[in-house]
Amino acid sequence: MGAGVTGDRTGALLVVGDVVTDVVARHRGPLATGTDTAAVIRTLPGGAGANVACWAAHSGCADVRLLGRVGADAAAWHERELLAAGVRPRLVTDPEAATGTVVCLVDAGAAAERTFLTDSGASLRLEPADWSDALLDGVVWLHLSGYLLFTESSRALAGTALDAARARGVPVSMDPASAGFLVELGIDRFLAFAEGLDVLLPSRDEACLLTGAAEPADAAAELSRVVPLVAVKAGADGALVTRSGGAPVRVAAVPASARDTTGAGDAFTGAFLAALLTGADPQEAAARGCRAGARAVGRVGGRPPHRGEVAEEGVARGG
Repeated sequence: MGAGVTGDRTGALLVVGDVVTDVVARHRGPLATGTDTAAVIRTLPGGAGANVACWAAHSGCADVRLLGRVGADAAAWHERELLAAGVRPRLVTDPEAATGTVVCLVDAGAAAERTFLTDSGASLRLEPADWSDALLDGVVWLHLSGYLLFTESSRALAGTALDAARARGVPVSMDPASAGFLVELGIDRFLAFAEGLDVLLPSRDEACLLTGAAEPADAAAELSRVVPLVAVKAGADGALVTRSGGAPVRVAAVPASARDTTGAGDAFTGAFLAALLTGADPQEAAARGCRAGARAVGRVGGRPPHRGEVAEEGVARGG
């Protein structure tokens, strides 16, 4: 197990994870099979790892770094977008694969629910050769995107990064990323990797899948016997925070008018980590995460506004 997770930490947050291009199609009503469905379509920078890094920088973390892999087709664009968001990118350009692409089908109704069509492309072709222990110089926290575990090469990279962080006493967090991919990976394989983590940030569905529990609170308590600190993201029901098998504490959600729920969990994670790094306790960190999630669902796409950008946020600013 790594170092403790509380107390003010001066230094950098390093995120290792996916950088992809999101094609977001917001449609109203059901998709019309075999013909046209009117939609508003935008191409935006995305990827769970990249989104977390951007939200951490937006939430006050002064030094955020990102290791990811992209194709030559969009490397320059993604680098510019990350720099504009206050993130220091180290992007490996894949010589063969194109940048990963996710088509996000978003129901423009009240729930703003989304369906993903995913072509991982270069994003999950990270490999141990892309890692250098020097990446941890000046780093006080490492966050790994759970998507890294879903291919052999990026899983090996995640293991290499985790071992390097533990050798330096750097705490490590992970977001499991996808209930669907967890089933393909295997619950036991994920939990075996999770034993080396300090913080786990699953969604409600992921937490229940990983434990077999019917209730998120039971799932949170069980997971915290594997990982010392667990924050379960529960959308409109807020979050559940628990330590080492203790009783979960519920943190209330912030009311929001949802336009696109893509990236809400990434926003929570980025803000949560930024809060921990500035000395907040886990409950306060989760409250800040919920506020960031509410801001995220009021925007289209998974990223916060750039510095100086006027935010188009449909958030009821309570809480």
